[in-house]
Amino acid sequence: MTTETGIGASVRRKEDKRFIIGKGRYLDDITKPGQTYGYFIRSPYAHAKINSIDTSEALKAPGVIDILTGPDMEADGIGPIICGWGITSKDGTPHKAPAHPALAVSHVKYVGHQVAFVVAETLQQARDASELVEIDYEELPHVIEVGDALASGAPQIHDDIPGNLSFDWELGDRAATEQAIASAHHVTRMDLRNNRLIPNAMEPRAALGEYDAGTDEITLYTTSQNPHVHRLVLSAFNAVAPEHKLRVIAPDVGGGFGSKIFIYSEETVCAWATKRLNRPIKWTAERSESFLSDAHGRDHETHAEMAFDANGKILGFKVSTKANVGCYLSTFASAVPTYLYGTLLNGQYTMPAIYCEVQAGFTNTAPVDAYRGAGRPEATYVVERMIEIGAREMGIDPGEIRKRNFIPPDAYPYETPVIMAYDSGNYALAMDKAQAAIDYSGFEARKAESAQRGKLRGIGYSAFIEACGIAPSAAVGSLGAGVGLWESAQVRFNPTGSVTVFTGSHSHGQGHETTFAQIVSDQLGVPIDQVEISHGDTGKVPFGMGTYGSRSLAVGGSAIMKAIDKVVEKSKKIAAHTLEASVEDIEHSGGVFSVAGTDKKMTMAEIAFSAYVPHNYPDDVEPGMDETAFYDPLNFTFPAGTHIAEVEIDPDTGTTEIVDWVAVDDFGNVINPMIVEGQVHGGLAQGIGQALLENCVYDKESGQLLTGSYMDYCMPRADDLPTFRVETINTPCTTNPLGVKGCGEAGAISAPAALMNAITNALGKEIDMPATPEKVWRAAQGL
Repeated sequence: MTTETGIGASVRRKEDKRFIIGKGRYLDDITKPGQTYGYFIRSPYAHAKINSIDTSEALKAPGVIDILTGPDMEADGIGPIICGWGITSKDGTPHKAPAHPALAVSHVKYVGHQVAFVVAETLQQARDASELVEIDYEELPHVIEVGDALASGAPQIHDDIPGNLSFDWELGDRAATEQAIASAHHVTRMDLRNNRLIPNAMEPRAALGEYDAGTDEITLYTTSQNPHVHRLVLSAFNAVAPEHKLRVIAPDVGGGFGSKIFIYSEETVCAWATKRLNRPIKWTAERSESFLSDAHGRDHETHAEMAFDANGKILGFKVSTKANVGCYLSTFASAVPTYLYGTLLNGQYTMPAIYCEVQAGFTNTAPVDAYRGAGRPEATYVVERMIEIGAREMGIDPGEIRKRNFIPPDAYPYETPVIMAYDSGNYALAMDKAQAAIDYSGFEARKAESAQRGKLRGIGYSAFIEACGIAPSAAVGSLGAGVGLWESAQVRFNPTGSVTVFTGSHSHGQGHETTFAQIVSDQLGVPIDQVEISHGDTGKVPFGMGTYGSRSLAVGGSAIMKAIDKVVEKSKKIAAHTLEASVEDIEHSGGVFSVAGTDKKMTMAEIAFSAYVPHNYPDDVEPGMDETAFYDPLNFTFPAGTHIAEVEIDPDTGTTEIVDWVAVDDFGNVINPMIVEGQVHGGLAQGIGQALLENCVYDKESGQLLTGSYMDYCMPRADDLPTFRVETINTPCTTNPLGVKGCGEAGAISAPAALMNAITNALGKEIDMPATPEKVWRAAQGL
């Protein structure tokens, strides 16, 4: 049911008050008695041998407690940072992953690599002492670009990984795809570059380790999207502490976008060092450290070939990608350019044959891992740029060629040639609504008016699809995932009728404290201000898998629904006993339990009180109202939609103005339309940032990060963005109890292709991202 606060209502975010009045509790707000401060010494070289580290003078500096190195960690038995997803190459061999010590032991592999950890009474003392540490480096050859790294004769990054190749993976039917290309009426061929990005969350990464010698317990406060996974890995693989002696708390987290999923060196070191020194130790990244050491995103070099018949129907699609994974395999790095990428190359279209091959190469750069969308933006960019270019080459309207190839609404469930089984969708409806909203039929008149003013006008489509709520556990396990991808929830009533929901999901800005409360309010009739959402503390909430891949509502919300179902089942028994009826005659709606055909009823609050004060209570029912559920999805969910961007370019300056943007998305059932719209806006800002402005650049000669600050790495500002017009359609997901699909990454997935299609449409020629003013000006001038 939909109420003022239930499912479907645009409820204002409950959590915003504390953020607005400055009462949020971020990690750097936490201070412990006796707290010390840590500072990381980082490599100034892209690749070098460490001949020696002399800390003798630094240890004498004021306030210094200790200076820790890689050999210290090895001596204490601390294991290396792991990759959590196994990939098998074409030849059947497992992917190659070099040992990744949290502090470098013998070599450094990129600029920013963690070498030593200075702990002092104050942060300034730790910084000052770091200047006194003498490190003798022997510089070695390095390689930055993945194409160069995989070429014959490239500098060897890891001694045990020949040719810098982690894996050579494939998916699909190569023979059928090549036959379709060979027999096609037209083949579009294109080299595409998906530029490397640096995540920039509002709050940098941070960690605070605290050791209790009395209980032999370590508490790690960290900016994590999945604290239980952090605890699991730090215990089982890094051997920091037994799992029951390690508590991980992720308080308010100011943005993550994927970059706070992973297990990093810094929190591993802080958790280990706090016990070694028996002092609380806090580390907070400076923004320059974040640029250097946060896992980067994207960075693909791709050659693609799309085959069409004479009517523009797609016959086959072949994609060959070189993926830069940086110097080490991060937590999910191997999954991003494989199963989160190749499986989405079908897009929204009927493609009889698809073949994808991916070579993952190591380079002397920061590790690359999931960043908002994680594989799906890269796939959508390839699909939507190729079909757009194909339309231009064949003289077919770009909207029309998509409609000719859309999977029809009556074809579901639809099995793609690359594993996925889409459960629902209506892609033509989304396209029609988007075209009507942007007045596509009037574009030529607008283009002519722009031309009279000396401007170039372009329009571009992106008909995207993504896979969210990665699942089920058995399926992803067979594909190499090291963990299950279910979720947990606990719904606990207090005697007075208020509710606390403990969720294994985690919020870093998505509004879970509101949307999850809406579900409980809607289903159980509890006022939304009496529903508290608790998350982010492994000492409080059931084991859960956290938040990423737009899984929170589809998986975490479904776990809450399963727990609610248990509450309802128990409540019916209590109501039946109290109202002197059979359980089968009890009807439930919105937290009211009534006897069918009568006016006898009990509210959820009355039943909860009865459960805790069981004076008149069924014999076979336990007291209390506290139910826990675990939900393992039956399938991915598949949000989709059409985004259309319209731009105007000044050929004299290369400036691109986005004059209109329409997004029509299918997210299934929508719990809170206002929050969904905000999520789409945020994703669009990031996708537009990639297409127009953002680009991580390393100097090939020195290996230095050239875009190491906001002076060099350009983030989108308000005046770079248009007023977005966001609409939704609804084909409910058929595989989860809420019928939801996920919305958090849609904008970042769809926007780059839509914007680049619009820009290249205006220019009449192809360019790569980012479409900076200089690059656009050169193209407009024919240079």
